[in-house]
Amino acid sequence: MSSLNSLFNRSTFGTKCKTCLNLVISRIKLLRNRRDLQLINMRKEMVQYLQTGQESIARIRVEHIIREQNILAAYEIVELFCEFVLARVPIVEVLVLTWSRECPLELREAIGSIIFASGRCSDLPELMHLRNLFTTKYGKEFVAGALELRPDSSVNRTIIEKLSVKAPSGESKLKVLKAIAQEYNIEWDSSNTEAEFNKKYEDLLDGSASSVHQVQAPVIESSPVAFASRDKPPALISPVEDAGKHQVRESPSSPAGGARAHATTKTNLSAQEHHSNAEEISCCSPSSSDALEKARAAIAAATRASAAARAAAELAKVKITSQ
Repeated sequence: MSSLNSLFNRSTFGTKCKTCLNLVISRIKLLRNRRDLQLINMRKEMVQYLQTGQESIARIRVEHIIREQNILAAYEIVELFCEFVLARVPIVEVLVLTWSRECPLELREAIGSIIFASGRCSDLPELMHLRNLFTTKYGKEFVAGALELRPDSSVNRTIIEKLSVKAPSGESKLKVLKAIAQEYNIEWDSSNTEAEFNKKYEDLLDGSASSVHQVQAPVIESSPVAFASRDKPPALISPVEDAGKHQVRESPSSPAGGARAHATTKTNLSAQEHHSNAEEISCCSPSSSDALEKARAAIAAATRASAAARAAAELAKVKITSQ
């Protein structure tokens, strides 16, 4: 019978499973003893931080203590599940002989938790061997469901919480600090630590966002000025342009014509600038009466500038004629 089992490779699953489970249980006991000593030393260091008033360092180091406690609790759960599966190996061997691919209901939680812990407990390499054995026995879908925490994975919720990489909350950290202070009889005022843990850092983000809106507010308010040109009414013909049309044009070769053309161009440019300023003021001003008054003042200034230009042109013409 043993030769037939070795020929069909049927007895190897139970033997390998027992060997790996025994190795995992032995290694967990060694790691628990080592981590217990490390945890005691860490708690003593925490006492020194609290006594010397270094609460800022204590608030950081307490996360390491909580993580070590969670790992120890997870190791204990894995050890219990390994002992449970080890006691049920004969049932698994019977199912192997029947070529059944379904995991028994009573072993689903234990085997699923062992598979889940295999990818998160690097100190236990034997869990990877068990995972490969369960993959061969129950298929890749069953193993993937346990690793990905699918609804039908049946992984223990406590071990999921203990092996989570999520940062501990402020309440849990404060609870551990108070427990350490009470254990070593330390008179420690936890008001500052409670205020630090209860501080909402989202308020800083809200403040920065409000400051950004305050900086951008003037830009948003001044933006309609840039688009006011779309709704501007058609520009009126200024007196300067009307006077320029009725002026007698002279040949550019004559000195008088050149001087007059230069003076006329300068006058037109200044008048257009005054006119454009008047239009912008009329478009941006919130009151229509103020806009009209400013526009009239700009037109009057343009008229005076055109009159001065005509006088300068006439003076230049007189000087050239007298020469």
